[in-house]
Amino acid sequence: MSHPTLPGQPFVHYAQGQLHVEDCAVNALAAQHGTPLFVYSKAAMLAALAAYQKGFAGRNAQICYAMKANSSLAVLQLFAKAGCGFDIVSGGELARVLAAGGDAGKIIFSGVGKTRAEMHEALLVGIGCFNVESEAEIDVLNQVAMAAGRKAPISIRVNPNVDPKTHPYISTGLKGNKFGIAHERTLATYQRAAGLPGLQVVGIDCHIGSQITEETPYLDAMDRMLDLVESIEAAGIPIEHIDFGGGLGINYNGDTPPTADALWTKLLAKLDARGFGQRKLMIEPGRSLVGNAGLCVTEVLYLKPGEQKNFCIVDAAMNDLPRPAMYQAFHSIVPLHASPTVPDSAVYDVVGPVCESGDWIGHDRLLQVQAGDRLAVLSAGAYCMSMSSNYNSRPKAAEVLVDGGQAHLIRQRDSLADQLRGELLL
Repeated sequence: MSHPTLPGQPFVHYAQGQLHVEDCAVNALAAQHGTPLFVYSKAAMLAALAAYQKGFAGRNAQICYAMKANSSLAVLQLFAKAGCGFDIVSGGELARVLAAGGDAGKIIFSGVGKTRAEMHEALLVGIGCFNVESEAEIDVLNQVAMAAGRKAPISIRVNPNVDPKTHPYISTGLKGNKFGIAHERTLATYQRAAGLPGLQVVGIDCHIGSQITEETPYLDAMDRMLDLVESIEAAGIPIEHIDFGGGLGINYNGDTPPTADALWTKLLAKLDARGFGQRKLMIEPGRSLVGNAGLCVTEVLYLKPGEQKNFCIVDAAMNDLPRPAMYQAFHSIVPLHASPTVPDSAVYDVVGPVCESGDWIGHDRLLQVQAGDRLAVLSAGAYCMSMSSNYNSRPKAAEVLVDGGQAHLIRQRDSLADQLRGELLL
């Protein structure tokens, strides 16, 4: 049997029959730290970032990591040291960025439901920009800024009604989505915002979705955005920066998204052709920076044959890896030991121990396994740990960041005391 393919993951490979992340054997990490265990490659994250940096070489551009994809402090620290700003969507994310050493002036605050307290705190620390998502939010932010004696820098998030051709739960730029201000209302909203004393218009923003694997939606959205910039500036409101959001997909299962540098070569050519080539640009990649940098190690607990299905029951579950249950998402599942033969392979549904029929990791996977073996769930760096929970009173997994031959524990596994903290008996 040839080694299983590892789609889009040059820093995850087999050496001497053992799965490695960079130069660290994954099985040894699991033996040391237990399972489920998330393992991330520092080199993979920096390589993904380098593709964006290459695409923006010579341009006035700021890359802001969309930290909802993975908000672990060491991951934030890594991107802060690499010069990134951050795209946040809550006061908790603001606190995490600051705790990790991020620059407040490079923070963009997105999200449809910012509270007054969150706005106030963001103003006090001096964030770079609020991405405003509704006309009602404009009024509230103006009130909060005036009460604080500050002027809030804003861009308005436009809903360009462009189909990103992705899962409906992660499509954000269509008329039926909750995000942004309708394309047709944009100019009037800018005129209103520009007249409020607590606000300073600095930019325009759009974000059409996540796990986008085609370039056409980006090109269409850019054309609509630039049309709006022309009409807004014709009305006497200058736009300092244009924020094109994030959403670029990764290879989970034969997906073929454009590389970041190839995509931005085309987008920048369009910007140049329309006379906006020197404008400051902001982008907010998340999944494409961390998704294929991580995997989740899990141990096989039981094999359960059945008339219709064979089940491989593992110790990772939907609370650790929510994407399959939430989005019917595909993750490759590979053994930690590459075997040259498969005399006793079988097709299994890989499932977790949580008491839900939706607790599955992968359907119909050909595996040669027995109880006690360990498997790696690939492409688990984004929207896994950041969306994980303690459902069924299960502890959140530990996390390790690999740097060459060194492995650093960056999150300890939850203890029972961690889970009970803050709860009170009657």
